[in-house]
Amino acid sequence: MALPNIFNKEVSETVIHRINNLKPDTQPQWGKMNVSEMLAHCNVTYEMVYENKHPKPNFFMKAIMTAFIKKIVTNETPYKRNGQTAPAFKITDSRHFETENKRLINYIAKTQELGADHFDNKESHGFGTLSITEWNNMFYKHLDHHLTQFGV
Repeated sequence: MALPNIFNKEVSETVIHRINNLKPDTQPQWGKMNVSEMLAHCNVTYEMVYENKHPKPNFFMKAIMTAFIKKIVTNETPYKRNGQTAPAFKITDSRHFETENKRLINYIAKTQELGADHFDNKESHGFGTLSITEWNNMFYKHLDHHLTQFGV
């Protein structure tokens, strides 16, 4: 089962519409994050692509991540509820809903505008080179998981 293509304008607009249905007081159906923390958490994936604010893993850690975590992140199998979160994705400070919301929408729009070809065999932050399908699955699956968590 192929996941929806986040590089497709209609798919990215549908995801953005779901994000726009969130409110500062939207409650999760599971998990410990509030909605602002969730948005910040989702932004980390894009920060690792577009910003230079997260240190890259060393050779040993990258080998571990590629061998054991890459498939979980880039395949089509949905994430389980209450799964383990990587340290870089843990939001430990308070975040502003509107700021994180706008950032996430801008990242999704930028990704869609750059298009699939931009990501073809592009080096990822921690998993090495990824195919277009792997990039798509990583982007879409993570967003869908957390938007579903918050009922949108």
